[in-house]
Amino acid sequence: MAYTEIIYDVSDRVATITLNRPDKLNAWTPTMEAEVLDAMLKSNKDEGVRVIVLTGAGRGFCAGADLSSLDSMSKTDDPQTALKRLREKFKGPQIEGARPDFQKTYTYFMALDKPVIGAINGAAAGLGMVIALYCDIRFASDKAKFSTAFARRGLIAEYGMSWMLPRLVGVANALDLLYSARLVEAAEAEKMGLVNRVVPLEQFEAQVRAYAVELASACSPRSLKVMKRQVYNALFSSLAEAVDVANEEMVASLQCEDFKEGVAHFLAKRAPNFTGR
Repeated sequence: MAYTEIIYDVSDRVATITLNRPDKLNAWTPTMEAEVLDAMLKSNKDEGVRVIVLTGAGRGFCAGADLSSLDSMSKTDDPQTALKRLREKFKGPQIEGARPDFQKTYTYFMALDKPVIGAINGAAAGLGMVIALYCDIRFASDKAKFSTAFARRGLIAEYGMSWMLPRLVGVANALDLLYSARLVEAAEAEKMGLVNRVVPLEQFEAQVRAYAVELASACSPRSLKVMKRQVYNALFSSLAEAVDVANEEMVASLQCEDFKEGVAHFLAKRAPNFTGR
């Protein structure tokens, strides 16, 4: 696929996907959605990629859905037709072995084998905030701002945000953000757990990249894959089930090449050469 609304780059085993409509604060369109999906799945299959970074060009991360597409949906004569279209959209890509929960639109980020880092350089509002939530880790520049936006547009908590947001910030904070649709500065977002780290804008790109490269070079890609699956699946399991899964995965990991390399490079005091096997 040729990309017109994103930029795709791979270097140092890190794939960077940049939303590229800076004049529109990277407002989300059907074209952008298809291109991001293609780039994410391509990164997931590429053995030369170990970490994925999603960010925005210019001043914004993503200002939400392009309102022209929402307006056209509101003019649909038959509500059942609109609902059918949304259900089709919510199906998302089919990823082998993933829970159905992680095969919906945007939730598929959680089914990818590789860490997805959201590099929130600027405004993330509405759908833009939803997309940020489905990244595994969120870095924000000190210029980033967040808003659910929906209540001020006559809309609702979209794309499973009602499930994801409380798990990150707690029920009371989630309801505050949804009810008020107020603008949240980066510092407050970090305090409530919406983002992992806030970085000054002038250092932002370098620090995000340094973190991504460290994961890609110093950590076993097999370990990252298994731990990501463990954490997300455990959201639907009991503690006892999580312990049982951990025991099974521990036995499997002790037989793999990356464990042997993990011990060898530590004892030799050298850089690791993990293969992901």
